[in-house]
Amino acid sequence: MARRRILLPLRWGDMDAYRHVNNVEVLRILEEARVRAFGTAAPDGTAPMLATGMVVAKHTVEYLLPLDYRLEPVAVDLWIGRVGGASFEVDYELLEPDDPATVYVKASTVCVAYDFDAGRPRRLDDDEKARLATLAP
Repeated sequence: MARRRILLPLRWGDMDAYRHVNNVEVLRILEEARVRAFGTAAPDGTAPMLATGMVVAKHTVEYLLPLDYRLEPVAVDLWIGRVGGASFEVDYELLEPDDPATVYVKASTVCVAYDFDAGRPRRLDDDEKARLATLAP
């Protein structure tokens, strides 16, 4: 399975009254990983996928273990699960960088290619599908 690992620091403000990272902040961590994965230009210099237009249609999150605040970064592994005509699924695991058996969260996000000028979804083009294939299992 082709995964991309992104290490992200936790912020003091991510912690809630129960001393673990709040569920809303977990979505922000996943968003940051997704932006880093899709916000960079392709190796051939073409625009980042975020620049071509994509929106979030759905999140599914399974909280497995509480993630306590600490100074060390956490790892987010992400990969592409499914690619359709206008949408694709990003799958994630939020885990310990040095212990892949310690998984805090499993999640997925359905992203839709979007034409902001027209105000509606659009089809994924062949270049976008090829870029997504590099992260597919």
